[in-house]
Amino acid sequence: MSSSLAAAAAGFGSGLSLIVAIGAQNAFVLRQGIRRDAVLVVVGICALSDAVPPRTRPRGPGGGRCSPAWP
Repeated sequence: MSSSLAAAAAGFGSGLSLIVAIGAQNAFVLRQGIRRDAVLVVVGICALSDAVPPRTRPRGPGGGRCSPAWP
């Protein structure tokens, strides 16, 4: 398989996995909206769960480990 075809397949797989994962959350939010059951609470929790993790992850290689004490 050529490198461009491998890159395209990897990108397609990554995109598909994101669509499937996000699709479950969207289906839940839509179901709650149709029921008109705690819509603002559900939307708020989903918005926070999407916004917080990228801001709390370790930064760069070794970002989650303790830094050595430099003299």
